[in-house]
Amino acid sequence: MLSEAKDTSELMVDLSYAAVYFGDLQMAEEVEDLEDRLNDLVHDMRAVCVLAARSPKEADAMASVLQVVSSIERIGNAAVDIARIVSHRLGIPRELVADLSEAEEVAHRVLLREGSHFAHRPLADFELPVAVGMRVVAIHRGRDWITDVGGDEMLLPGDVLFLHGSPAGIARLRQLAGADLWVPPEPPEQVVMTDLDRAIDVLVEMKNISMTCVGLAWSALVLRDQGLAAEVSHLEDRLDEMKERLESWVLRSSANTTDPTPLRGLLHLAEASEDLGDAAQQMVWLIERQEEVHPILSIALGDADELVVRLPVGEGSRVDGVSLGELHLDIDPGFHVLAVRRGGRYLYRPRGGQRLRAGDELIASGPSEGEAILAELCGWLLVEDDETGEDTLVPAGPSDRLV
Repeated sequence: MLSEAKDTSELMVDLSYAAVYFGDLQMAEEVEDLEDRLNDLVHDMRAVCVLAARSPKEADAMASVLQVVSSIERIGNAAVDIARIVSHRLGIPRELVADLSEAEEVAHRVLLREGSHFAHRPLADFELPVAVGMRVVAIHRGRDWITDVGGDEMLLPGDVLFLHGSPAGIARLRQLAGADLWVPPEPPEQVVMTDLDRAIDVLVEMKNISMTCVGLAWSALVLRDQGLAAEVSHLEDRLDEMKERLESWVLRSSANTTDPTPLRGLLHLAEASEDLGDAAQQMVWLIERQEEVHPILSIALGDADELVVRLPVGEGSRVDGVSLGELHLDIDPGFHVLAVRRGGRYLYRPRGGQRLRAGDELIASGPSEGEAILAELCGWLLVEDDETGEDTLVPAGPSDRLV
């Protein structure tokens, strides 16, 4: 249930931002339907936690599970708040929609055509997170929505695929679907930087930081890493400061517009982004306070759709001395680098110009099918331990490394 709840809450966030980007009322309503599923899961998990605590020690351990359950619920609630910008018609400036296409991870939708590579084939044939750096989060087929998308799902002509991931993979994705060339929306030409422009730029950055917060929080839980937990708290403080600046700019810009209605959506979106950061900080409180974390959390997070991995950069490996921009790890093998640990410090949200070097540690999230590829790029082989059944890292020889 934990694994399903985590995946559901993240799906809700992806769909809610997509609903805003495309102005899609049906998608916004689907987010609210998913809230019902998440609420049922949260209720059932809380009941299980109560039943499982038969002693003070067990109660202390289950408290950590309840803390994470509460954070997952907050993430889902923030997603619903984002979707309500569309369902309640709060309005959003056109400039924001254009700027969202430049975010680190974007929503995209594509109509699948007859005769395309996708038509009449199962989704698993393509391994899209590895091939194009995007994952299918939902399929709109006729009047039905498919949100629990598995690899055996047969893709049919007329399906509308909703995806989330790296914008660099959009061109290849549309080619596979037989769709026309994609031209993202462009903001109106602006010579002078206004308060509204500043507010929109900050809001896009808040979206990026809030999503990074959540990813780092899951990483901190899985890896029991206090350094990552501290970074989440630092980023959450930044979100608070950015929200205050944004509110001032939005209020000032309202005096210069005849219709301030779209500005409501900006304030609503900023509040939801901050809520995502708060949920992430709530999760890492356990690590910061060195509270006992129940082992079921690591098991559940390992079963989720996306893995969190920590991989050292081997000397002479394919990534040693290469920039992230040159590697395109978000496309192949489909992993998003959340942080780089170097010399006891973390570089979170590393940019494309950041060069990796031997001794660095990558903290990244991505699909399980790409884990072995990423390990080989870093100079390692994943070998299953005969006794524990868990994967261990073994240095790859020259003949083992990817060519």
